[in-house]
Amino acid sequence: MAEAPLPTVLLVDDEAHSVAAMRMALEDEFECFEAESAEAAWDILEREWVHVVVCDQRMPGQTGVELLTEVRARWPETVRIIVTGYTDPAAMADAINLAGIHEFITKPWHPEQLLLAARNASQLFNLARDNERMSLEMRFLRSTVDSKLDAQRKALQEGLGFDTIPRGASSPTNGFVERARQVASFDIPVLLNGEPGTGKTDVARAMHYASLRGDRPFYELNCAGLPDRLLELELFGAKRGAMDGQPTARTGLMRKADGSTLFLNGVETLSPAFQLRLARVLTDGAFQQIGASETTPTRLRLIAGANRDLAAMVAEGTFRNDLYYLVAVADLTVPPLRARPGDIALIANRMLYDAAAAHGKRVRGFTDDALEFLEGYDWPGNLRDLRNEVTRMLVFAQDEILGADLISRHILQAAPGEAGADRQAATDSLIEGTLKDRVEMIEIRILRETLTRMKWNKSRAAAELGLSRVGLRAKLDRYGIAPPAKETSKGG
Repeated sequence: MAEAPLPTVLLVDDEAHSVAAMRMALEDEFECFEAESAEAAWDILEREWVHVVVCDQRMPGQTGVELLTEVRARWPETVRIIVTGYTDPAAMADAINLAGIHEFITKPWHPEQLLLAARNASQLFNLARDNERMSLEMRFLRSTVDSKLDAQRKALQEGLGFDTIPRGASSPTNGFVERARQVASFDIPVLLNGEPGTGKTDVARAMHYASLRGDRPFYELNCAGLPDRLLELELFGAKRGAMDGQPTARTGLMRKADGSTLFLNGVETLSPAFQLRLARVLTDGAFQQIGASETTPTRLRLIAGANRDLAAMVAEGTFRNDLYYLVAVADLTVPPLRARPGDIALIANRMLYDAAAAHGKRVRGFTDDALEFLEGYDWPGNLRDLRNEVTRMLVFAQDEILGADLISRHILQAAPGEAGADRQAATDSLIEGTLKDRVEMIEIRILRETLTRMKWNKSRAAAELGLSRVGLRAKLDRYGIAPPAKETSKGG
């Protein structure tokens, strides 16, 4: 193993015997460079990596302090020692201030004294280099950590942003998303209208992460069903001991969301008293904790969600006019699922894969006829309704591809939507008409539901319906009901 190189020292003195004496004292522990003038010393410093400079003060042309002052400016990590026959305090102070002298050695000096000073100077040089290295490493690590945090924050924003809303290229949701994205960039209150289950929380979260507040957490609270006292505690918090059963202080969402976004869903359920309280908070930009005498400012951005038409409630006198205008600076309506049938296949597949991952079950998607029935249903419960159905289908599925036979009866028997996938039945049946027409429409639905559930096995379907095979076939021909292409060879 190679030995570590010796530390380097530059000895500067215009008297050759003084340089030789210093070299003899140091050469066992140091690699020594010698110079008899400031010019010669400067040439060595340009070529070699010098740890310590030991310089005589009185030299022709340039004094030791003047040389070491220039060394300090060029190579500040090099430790500087001066040898002098004078101990004038004023001169020593000037030398320390100008040249940053580490140590003064007075003449006559002792070899052990010089060796000890050089050792200490070398250790100081190494400490300074280690400190510089660690500082650089810390700056690099800090920069790396900041870069990683920025990347994670960007990934988080993208992972929770508008790209998480599944929609097709021609989806009616695209226009809504573009409006929501535009509104998100303005720091204003927003009202999200929409039926229950349409995904208002997901939209609010996407708007938050697309805004300038996106590097902060997103907060949400559903007001529906919460009494005023609990709402007050959740939103405003409480001082220690201000409420029975609340021995510790409670930080409310108004405080947590300071500088961030708070989504209040179900604002149509707020009592008149709490509507007034919320209007005051939004007007004043401050709130009062339970049990507190002072107010606390907040810079939160409010996004409100409503399952009913707040403008109509204002007209009815059941919602405060001032609060409505405070929360509805921008007013957006989240479209229901029935208005976006072209997105249902995308949404259902995403829900299926998420549910399969959560339950550890392998799947590869839906059959075409299953997707047709899912697209043709109105989904009164919107996304929640669809998610429940997809999960139920997954539970009972025996194959990796889920077929229409797994779909609930009420969906299979439901009247097809105007833009639904059950288009043949839609054209062959009438929503309105005579009793005979309506009975035939119901009969068509029952036939299609039963055959789908029986995987188009006509013998089993006829047995369940109390028909002969001939009778069933006659009804199918009469109504023009045909199985999906892949089923035509089954169940003769």
